[in-house]
Amino acid sequence: MTQSSPRGASSPQTPAEAGLHARVLDELGTVICNGDPPAGAVLSIEDLVDRYQVSRSVIREVLRVLASMGLVETRRRVGIMIQPAEAWKVFDPQVIRWRLASDDRMAQMRSITELRTAIEPYAAWLAAERVHDDAASDLVGLAGKMWAAGKAGDEARFLDLDIDFHRRVLVASGNEMFAELQLIVAEVLAGRHHYHLMPHYPDEEALQLHTDVAHAIQRRDGERARRAMVRIMEQGFAEMKSMWERIAEPGGE
Repeated sequence: MTQSSPRGASSPQTPAEAGLHARVLDELGTVICNGDPPAGAVLSIEDLVDRYQVSRSVIREVLRVLASMGLVETRRRVGIMIQPAEAWKVFDPQVIRWRLASDDRMAQMRSITELRTAIEPYAAWLAAERVHDDAASDLVGLAGKMWAAGKAGDEARFLDLDIDFHRRVLVASGNEMFAELQLIVAEVLAGRHHYHLMPHYPDEEALQLHTDVAHAIQRRDGERARRAMVRIMEQGFAEMKSMWERIAEPGGE
């Protein structure tokens, strides 16, 4: 996954500076989202320069980007203060990625799954009303490819196809705001894969449900598409929860 580009950078960075910026941004964003340092703590530029062994200009740029995400705020006579989670730009894909890397990973998974459950079933319903015939046929073909990759245990290919499937449904809804959620969906699906919250061989019910969504959209049956997508959300979160509990057990993975 690529890193987000610096927001409104004041001057071009050299490749070396860009690499340092991306590394420090990722490391500092991750620790903040993990609650260390906690909300209310004050960061020192000099301490960060020493910790990450980079220039003051790199640190300032990193802090500027973190401020644009709501993670930090500069206060007069106080300094750079860590902000509570309520202030974060929680729809930013990079913030989502950092939260998925934190100890509170399942809370982020739950939050996004609840969002997806509210949006994606209705997106599927709209897609059945609005999708072009060619796009509907492509979605059916994609569901077939997912089935083949899942049965073969090809996790990387299945992940790519799964992300593409949900992207296409969101886009086919004809709602540009729904379509914007595709980046969030991609992050959580990739997070499931990265943190081993997805089985090596997808459950056959999950494969069938994706096929059901695609065929329902092709047949212009919005209610059937909506119900199948709701079941995908429910089944996916139950699967994640079960795997997370197993990992958390003493002697787990």
